Amino acid sequence: MTLSQFEKKRCEKLAAEFVEKRRPPAHLRAKVDLAFRVAGQSVEIYEVRPHWREQAKMLEHPIAKATYNKSKKSWKLYWYRADLKWHGYQPHLEAASIEEFFDVVQEDSHGCFFG
Repeated sequence: MTLSQFEKKRCEKLAAEFVEKRRPPAHLRAKVDLAFRVAGQSVEIYEVRPHWREQAKMLEHPIAKATYNKSKKSWKLYWYRADLKWHGYQPHLEAASIEEFFDVVQEDSHGCFFG
């Protein structure tokens, strides 16, 4: 089940605020930037950078994802491992709110999201 229009807009607003705080300086954004998407019941944060060979082609590298479970009224937190799969973020598997998700990613106490 997808998020309601209201919930989606709220998530987009909060994600935009989070990403804006973490983005690199303006002069570096052509080489590396941070972005987000809200799709279905998930909010995903990812890095954007040009392909090493084809500079016009942009690559996305996933960083963090939260998926809403409507029946539990909680968010499941994931991080993207080197095996190119999403894994539950073991120190903090669930968040009660989307704000808590952004707080966990910002803290990054285990260096899983931003290294």
